[in-house]
This record gives sequence, C-alpha cells and structure tokens, in this order.
Amino acid sequence: MKKLWLLLLGAMFCLCVSVAADAQLDLQGDTTIPEKEGILQLEKGNFKRALRKHKQLLVHFYTPLTSEGHRVAAAFEAAAAELQGSEVKLAVIDVTKEKELVKKLHVSGQPSIRLYLSGDVTNPALCPVPQSSASILTWLQRRAGTFADLIVDLNQLEAIDDLMVVGFFKELNHELVQVFYAAAIDLPDIRFAVTQDDEVISKYTVTQDVVLLLKKTQLIQTYRMKPETPKEELVVFISVYQMDPVTEYNGQTASQILGSPVLNHALLFVNKSSEDFREIFSAFHNAAEAFRLKILFVLVNVDEHRNGRLMEYFRVRHFDAPHIRLVNLTDQITYQMLSETLDEGSIKQFCQSYLEGKAKPKLMSEPIPERWDQRPVKELVGVTLEKVAFNPNKTVFVLFYLAYSEMSRALFPLWEELAEAVKDWEDVVIAQIDASTNDINMSMQGSYPSLCLFPALYAERVVVYTGKRNIKDLVRFMDKEMRKAKRDRVKEDEDRRKYIDTLKTEEAKKTKSKDEL
Repeated sequence: MKKLWLLLLGAMFCLCVSVAADAQLDLQGDTTIPEKEGILQLEKGNFKRALRKHKQLLVHFYTPLTSEGHRVAAAFEAAAAELQGSEVKLAVIDVTKEKELVKKLHVSGQPSIRLYLSGDVTNPALCPVPQSSASILTWLQRRAGTFADLIVDLNQLEAIDDLMVVGFFKELNHELVQVFYAAAIDLPDIRFAVTQDDEVISKYTVTQDVVLLLKKTQLIQTYRMKPETPKEELVVFISVYQMDPVTEYNGQTASQILGSPVLNHALLFVNKSSEDFREIFSAFHNAAEAFRLKILFVLVNVDEHRNGRLMEYFRVRHFDAPHIRLVNLTDQITYQMLSETLDEGSIKQFCQSYLEGKAKPKLMSEPIPERWDQRPVKELVGVTLEKVAFNPNKTVFVLFYLAYSEMSRALFPLWEELAEAVKDWEDVVIAQIDASTNDINMSMQGSYPSLCLFPALYAERVVVYTGKRNIKDLVRFMDKEMRKAKRDRVKEDEDRRKYIDTLKTEEAKKTKSKDEL
C-alpha cells in the first residue's frame, strides 16, 4: 500500500511540474511574440504558442512589396485597431521568410487569410480577400451570427445606395435561408438582407424564395432558389452580376477580376480614343450580356501605360488593337479571335466556339512545315523566325501577315513575284510568317501586314519597309539596304578582328606571366 501511495504522489508531482511548465511557456509566449500595431509577428518558432494562447487567431499570410499584399495589409491593420480587446487576435506571417511553415500549413496563393479556432491547425476557416477593414469585420460578425441579423424592413432598403442582395423567403426557418446566409459569409464586401415584407412582391413583381440584386433600389437581376441550390452557385451569380457586363481593367478592378469565380475571361485590347471605339465596345458589351456566368468580359485600354505589363504578358502590342483574347485562368491557355471585323456576331461566334472546345489556342509556335525551306517563299514559324531572320550572312525579307486578313492575303502574289525576281541574288531569303498563330518575340513597328528586312549583319537590325508595294520599289529598297549593310559589315568585321586580336594579346600576357612564375 505504501508503495502505491508513493507511485501516486510521484505521478501527481510530475503532472504538476508539466502543467507549471506549460503555464510558464505560455507566460513566456506573451513576451517573446513580437507585435506591431497590435498585430502578432509570427514565425515557425512562435506559431504554436500563439495558437495555444488565442482561441481565435486570424492570420494574414502575405508577400512583401506587392501591391495586393500592401492593400490587404492596410485593411488588416485597420481591422486590428477595431478588434483591440476582443476574442479575435490578428497576426501576420511573411511567406518569403517562413517557407517551411507555409508549406507545413498548406497555404497556397497570396494574400491568404485564415482563422484558426481553439488551436486547431488542421481546419482553419478561409477568409475572402478583403477590399477593406470593414470586409474583415463583417466576415467575422457574420460567422459568429445568424441569418436573423440580416432581417430588415423595406424602409431600411430604401436608404441604401450601394449594391444590396435581398432574400425574400416564405419561411425563415427553411434551409434555403441557411444557404443564403452561407453565401453572405463568403461575400463580406456586399450588403445582404432578408425580408418578408409583402411590399417587396408588389414593388419588384417577384414571388417568394427569390434573391434580388438591387442597386439604388433598382432591380438588377433576380435569382430563384430551389431546394437543391448550392451555396457556390449563388455566390457565382452574385459575384458576376455585381459587376458590369464589361469591366475595365485598372488598379481598382484588378483584384475583383482575378478573384472572380468565372475563370473564362474575354479581353478586348482597344484604344479608347480611337474613332471606332464606341462601335467596337457596343458589340463587345452586347456579346457580354449573352455570356454572363460563363465568360467574364474585360476591357484593356492599350493607351494606358499602366497596362503595359498585362499587354506584355499576353504579347499584345499597341498596334495590334483592337484585338480580342480568351483565356482560362486555370490552365492559362490563350485563344485569339481571328477576324478582321469585331462585330457582335463575330464575337459571339468566337466565344461559343471556345466554350464548345472548337477554338484553336494561340501557340508560341506552329509546327515547322515540311520542306519549308524548299519553296521560293520560306514559311517561317515562331521557333524558326529569329534563327533565320538574324543570320549574319543572309539578307532576309519577311512578310508578317494575318491569315484571316484580306489585306494580308492580297500581298501573297506580290511576295511570290519578289521571290522569283531575286532568286539569283546571292544569300537572299524571301520569307513570310503568320503572326496570328505564332508569337513574334521582337519589337515591330506598324500594323499587319508588315514588311521587314533583316540585313546581313551581326547586329540584329530590322528595317521596316514603308514604301509602295510593287516589285520595282521593293527591289530598289532591297538593293539600297544591302549596299548599306555591306559597308556596315566591313566596319563590323574590322571591329570583330580588333576584338579577337585584343583577346589573343591578353591571353598571351597571362600565359607569359604564368611561365615566369
């Protein structure tokens, strides 16, 4: 019996020591976890302590020096000030410094905000990327509340100018209301309300169990909910119809466009100051109305210098406009509309062919044609263009054309005639390439069709032909540029010889110094 008591006392002592150690660790955690503006600065060494200490830990995983990360960080800091003294503690993790921790937590995509509850690291709640601090506060309130918080009367609706989503339900305890409230949690930047006011029926001519999108009390769209309606479908509907049919890409709309649940995007690259802009935009807008919920329509103003990076990504140049591309954000494969006229019918046909899987993707390069170099006019593709054009021992004259363009096709006979006229000229290549199906990775001037001569030089020079398009003037232009290149080549060869001699001299000096040592 005495031994049993000793064992029990020993076990209790160990337990007390363990509890005291954990308490001491938590106490140390309060002082060792650094804070900035009320926000915990977390890393691998203190993340678990923060989880143990705070029942609700809202963590912002961010990438420094990015515009989106900076915007979300500002909203996060403002929310932290509002939440001082509450059960929710805010924290940040720099993903560039804590790669191992981020990988362990399975965090992908930045910025990312997660709410960890009661120390559970395996099942965090994902907070939508906020537009403001109010978005974060609203998301937390809706998570902690119930649909009853959304019940309003018609007079409250009249006072709201912003977009509002109103659910009108026959029974407030129906599961449809729970689906509606779940969608409200996922969309904290939008006002939601529930009403049973009969005046709604008379004013908007709707029945029960419907969702209304209102803007300044004007009805934008109606969505009828069914027993099998999933939350995700309702979220997509609201996300799409809160935006205009066509959204112009800029700093304010970029996050909304990229965060849209519609992953198919049609981009119109156009100069808003051009004479035909109104006509083209009208056609694009009308087509957009027909493909809501399937394709997001985006306008990109090529005359806006801040859109340069987007244009560079899609390899679209200023003179390519007006121009339409389709892209799926999942696979990043792009499709180019092959049409000279951007009318409503053509745009709709292009979008439909894309959705049906019939559109051909725009490739970096078409396959190299068989016997491409055996023809009078050499048919180049993306992977052969620079190799052929920048051959320092060949004069290469290239027609950059668009296969769907009548103006381009009209030059084919002339180009064949030119190839025949200069077939006996030494080291001369007449070629052509379809710019609509091959990416052109070089700076070009002017619109297509474009005639560019690449002189036989080591310097990668391009001379754009702007004269009359007839054999006589083309041959005269080629002869002039070849004579000029011949003179420049003499200087090039001399400079190269001097450079090689200098290298040999330096090498000889190094060898002599080694021998003397």
